[in-house]
Amino acid sequence: MVKKNTNKKESFSELLKNKSLNVFPLNKGDIVDAKILKIVNGTVFVDLNYRSEGYIFGSELRSPELSQDDIVPGKTISVYVLNPENENGQVELSLRRTDDIRKWDRLESAWKDNSIMEVTVTDYNSGGVLVDIGNKFSGFVPISQLDFSRLFKEGVNINDVSEKLNSLIGTKLSVKIIELDKSKDRIILSEKLASNSEDVKLRNKTLKNVKLNDVLDGVVTGVTSYGLFVTAQGLEGLVHLSEISWDKVTTPSDFYKVGDQVKVQIIGMGDDGKRVAYSIKRLQADTWDNAISQYKVGQVVKGVVQRIVEYGVFVRISEGINGLIHISELSDEPVNNINDVVKVGDTLDLKVLSISPTERHLGLSLKRAKLSE
Repeated sequence: MVKKNTNKKESFSELLKNKSLNVFPLNKGDIVDAKILKIVNGTVFVDLNYRSEGYIFGSELRSPELSQDDIVPGKTISVYVLNPENENGQVELSLRRTDDIRKWDRLESAWKDNSIMEVTVTDYNSGGVLVDIGNKFSGFVPISQLDFSRLFKEGVNINDVSEKLNSLIGTKLSVKIIELDKSKDRIILSEKLASNSEDVKLRNKTLKNVKLNDVLDGVVTGVTSYGLFVTAQGLEGLVHLSEISWDKVTTPSDFYKVGDQVKVQIIGMGDDGKRVAYSIKRLQADTWDNAISQYKVGQVVKGVVQRIVEYGVFVRISEGINGLIHISELSDEPVNNINDVVKVGDTLDLKVLSISPTERHLGLSLKRAKLSE
């Protein structure tokens, strides 16, 4: 009796007749079920119910979701197709990438379902905190999406923000996904949206009813070096320091503190309300033209030193009118240390050298005012 040659290759028509086999082509990126046949020298061979068997090797075997007990002959597992057919006619597969895809699927489901997730803060930067989502996935919670009670309980010194963010490392946060982009490996989260469902409802209601240039009543919820965070009718946005006042603003905390009630105008909205820009100054009268009309070049005026920088001194002349004394205009003698000449809080007699409507300040001189005495 002649034995049947089981190694004989089947024709395509024979494959079609063999209904036990999957004759549809495999493509890179497909996820299919496979039954483990054997494990040889760290390589897992599987039956794909296909015309050839597949194998998983090396780092592609790593799977946080499967234990060693799950990777044994006879077990059925889901695998990712790396290469539908290599030079030996075998299918190259991955467990690791299957896990990654499933993680993204779960994240997408959590995003669509508006589910609350628990994450752990692992690091921070100037914009917010980095968090561990689990299974080696990381996300980002912007400062604007943190619960401000963590950071700004009684106001904040701009120099303390990084210290406060650093203190959150190791802290667990309850968050919701607000942005998910698999192609960029980008996961943006919000603690605020997870903390109070009523706030979320109010925010969504406000978003449906507002438009650019609308005016809202709000409250300052955070103060940073670059501006104010204001929540108005549940909709949080940023008042950049350039939009706080017609007066020159270098330190926002000089103008407002957490808890202050303010009126804001919507000047920008993006990403379905995730990014909202407010202005306070546009609701205030610009007093520059009237105030500056009383000054002229060559006039001697009084000014109070507000801030000292490397290149000169900023002074306040009157409400809404500021000026700069360049370091070269402080003294006839070379100035190595400005603090040896003037100090913050000093009241000085100064000569007006220039008036700049674009910069909205006066160019001033201390040394020339002294010559005029």
